Amino acid sequence: MLAVLLTASGCATTSEEGGGETDTGGTGPITFATGRDTTAYLQPLLDRWNQAHPAEKVTLLELPEAADEQRAQMVANLQAQSNRYDVLGLDVVWTAEFAENGWIIPLERGLFPLDRFLPPVVETAIYKDKLWAVPYTSNAGLLYYRTDLVKKPPRTWAELREQSREIRKKHDIEGYAGQFLAYEGLTVNFSEAVQSAGGQILSRDGTEVTFDPAKGEIALDFLLQGLREGWIPKASLNYKEEESRLAFQEGELAFARNWPHAYGPAKAKLGDKLGVTRLPGPNGPGSSTLGGANLAISAFSKHQQTAQEFIRYFTSLENERRVLTEGSFPPVWTELYDDPDLIKRFPYLPVLKESILAAKPRPVSANYNQLSLVIASSVSKALSIPTPESADDVAVSMKSELEEIIRTQ
Repeated sequence: MLAVLLTASGCATTSEEGGGETDTGGTGPITFATGRDTTAYLQPLLDRWNQAHPAEKVTLLELPEAADEQRAQMVANLQAQSNRYDVLGLDVVWTAEFAENGWIIPLERGLFPLDRFLPPVVETAIYKDKLWAVPYTSNAGLLYYRTDLVKKPPRTWAELREQSREIRKKHDIEGYAGQFLAYEGLTVNFSEAVQSAGGQILSRDGTEVTFDPAKGEIALDFLLQGLREGWIPKASLNYKEEESRLAFQEGELAFARNWPHAYGPAKAKLGDKLGVTRLPGPNGPGSSTLGGANLAISAFSKHQQTAQEFIRYFTSLENERRVLTEGSFPPVWTELYDDPDLIKRFPYLPVLKESILAAKPRPVSANYNQLSLVIASSVSKALSIPTPESADDVAVSMKSELEEIIRTQ
């Protein structure tokens, strides 16, 4: 099927599975817009493509590291119907918004080995029963801990609290931190706490607010208790991913919630003192937020056929292995998590696989950005020191604001 596509430049294909007519015509140079590469693994992969496709070279356009800023630049470009971006590296939560606004094109499912990808990851690329992107990396939050300070990693919030307080008292090292600045990271951390408490923000199809303020209060109280008692440092209210990663690997924290990309630098710094486990919850292992990136094709690209072929290349098994070994990002191919050689090199893979399979996506909505802003702003108010708002009042108010957004979408 791909051969037919590649010899029919300028034609359109119709896919019942993909959901409608997809214009994959047009070959030539393309651009790949994605977040800044902090590991230097991307360019070698692009170079391999460029050597094999001299007439269809890809140029990397690095966007800011922060997801919020990446989205802002992409949206501005797409709203202007610019053809500057061909392939888009999308945070998994943007799929619905970009599809709903007609900024990306639907893809034919049969062209990609989706059955060999982790099932929850594939779901992030589907909106209204159509495939709008191809999973490229996955992600799930993990709990990093110091093995020289912790005999047995915590499985519950109570154990995390107890161990953090004890370590802080004995070793003068701060306890636990996540990403608590008022941005997307705070939405993620709060969503994980709500999920771990048995709640959720929206219904699966994103049409109804199913957020239970009582579950929200439990999640907020977990964080508030830590801040009030001091085992969550107040400095973490200004932490994003990098700040929390650095604080942990520099020995300032005993525990830190972060994504798998933090493993490599932490291992290099801490060696055998580094441990990784699943996030804790109220009564046992918690539920992570499902993260990662998908690759989509701009609706305004003039070279959509090349863009599609590039995505097939970039998400191949060989390159997905490199995504892990050279970039330290979680791949989407299931079999890579069971590879003995990879497990020797990346001991956290079994835990990460468990975390991804137990993870839940953030709210699926074309208005996700508004929902996230409400959640992050509301949680930030609750965590404000020294005069936080009531957790109960914040949770109730949050639900009302979320319902207003859903009603108007």
